[in-house]
Amino acid sequence: MSVEDDVLAAVSARSAALIAGDIERLERLHHPRLRWTTHRGDVRDRAAYLAGNDPGTLRWLDQRLSGVDVQVTGTVAVLTAEVTDVVARDGQPRTFRMRLTLIWVAGPDGWQCLAGHAGPLLD
Repeated sequence: MSVEDDVLAAVSARSAALIAGDIERLERLHHPRLRWTTHRGDVRDRAAYLAGNDPGTLRWLDQRLSGVDVQVTGTVAVLTAEVTDVVARDGQPRTFRMRLTLIWVAGPDGWQCLAGHAGPLLD
């Protein structure tokens, strides 16, 4: 497996954790110093990111990435893609299509997402 494949495996695990509502797995996949910029421009730390993805308030139904590009240098990887997220809030499904950038860092426990930026919305 290449380093790029390792990063893509971490990205897939992140998507699976979102859909499963597995907050503990999401916490392990996101660096303690995470900074996440939402499509609305809000910047969140890891605690706020995890709280915003709690399955009690937001249910992930699907996440698909297309046009994925991974660039790795040393222990840092940058993934760019187009993402389609299908979520439900208050039982109402919604679909969002947007650009996605994820910064991953390699550590003793594998790849962790250090930063992410979703947006702007494409639809």
